[in-house]
Amino acid sequence: MTQRINRVYQACELNVDTQMNLDEDAVRHLVTVLKSRVGDAIILFNGDGYDYRATITHVAKREAAVQVHEKALPANESPLDIHLFQAVARGDKMDWVIQKAVEMGVQSITPLFTVRTGVKLPEDRLRKKMAHWQKIIISACEQSGRSRLPTLRQAISLNELVQSDICWPHSIILDPHHGQSIMRLPQYTQYNIFVGPEGGFSDEESSMLRQQQCLSVQLGPRILRTETAGLAICSVLQARFGDF
Repeated sequence: MTQRINRVYQACELNVDTQMNLDEDAVRHLVTVLKSRVGDAIILFNGDGYDYRATITHVAKREAAVQVHEKALPANESPLDIHLFQAVARGDKMDWVIQKAVEMGVQSITPLFTVRTGVKLPEDRLRKKMAHWQKIIISACEQSGRSRLPTLRQAISLNELVQSDICWPHSIILDPHHGQSIMRLPQYTQYNIFVGPEGGFSDEESSMLRQQQCLSVQLGPRILRTETAGLAICSVLQARFGDF
C-alpha cells in the first residue's frame, strides 16, 4: 500500500528550488503529532490551486525546514461553482457542515443569521468563530487534497443579504412540501444553495428568497436537519453535473 503523503498549508508565497522554514502550526503537527523525520516527503499548498512537493531537510523540537522541488496542478477541483449560504447552527454542527462542504467541493461559504437562528454571536465572538471556521477549511483542504481554499465570506443576516447587491443566478432552497424534485433541476455551472436553521426559514424569509428568483427543490418527502440539507444538495449536484 502506498503511504499517504502529508499535506501542509502555508500562508505564504511558495517557490520551487527554495528552502524554507515551516510555520509553528505546521511544525507542531508534523513533528509532534505525525512524528515526521528528515527525508520525509510532504506536499505544501497556499491556496493558489497548486501543490508544491517538498522534502523535510531539518527537524528540531520547535522548528522544521523543507526543500521545495516541484510545482503541480492537481485535477481535483469540481467544474461546479457552488456557494453555500448556511444558517449558523448550534454547537459543533457548523464546524461539521463547513468541513464536509469543503470535502464536497464547494467554492465558497457564507454563514447566515436568520429569524430562527438560535445562535447569538457578539462581534468579538463572531470574529473568533470566523477565524476558527477558517482553520477548519484549511484542515479540510489538507485532508481532502484540495489546493484551492474555498472562500469563507463574512457572516451576514439574511435581511442584509437580500438588500445587498449580490448576484442571484441559479439559487435554490430546500422545501420538502412545495419544491420540485432536485432531479429536474437544469444544469448550470454555478449554484447558490440556501440552507435554513433548525426550524427552517420563516415564511417571510422564504418569500424574500423566492422574490429573488430562488427555486424551491426537494430531496424527497422527509425533513432534513440543517447540518444535512446543504450537504445532501451538494452531493446530488456533484453526482448529476459535477465530478462525483
